[in-house]
Amino acid sequence: MEKIKEIFQKIIQFLNGAKVELKKVTWPDKKQTLASTAVVIIIVFIVAIYLGIVDYVLAKLVKWILG
Repeated sequence: MEKIKEIFQKIIQFLNGAKVELKKVTWPDKKQTLASTAVVIIIVFIVAIYLGIVDYVLAKLVKWILG
């Protein structure tokens, strides 16, 4: 029983520490969040196109080699 109380105290101590640390965080505002999201979406789109082209070229190359 004492072991369970000790575990719960450690959990509560951890959660209190996490709460204190989260209060120190500087959260981005809506404008920064939207701008960052837009950049990520654009980069993902560009990488997807690049990988699609590379996949297409390699598939054609393998078909040409294997005949």
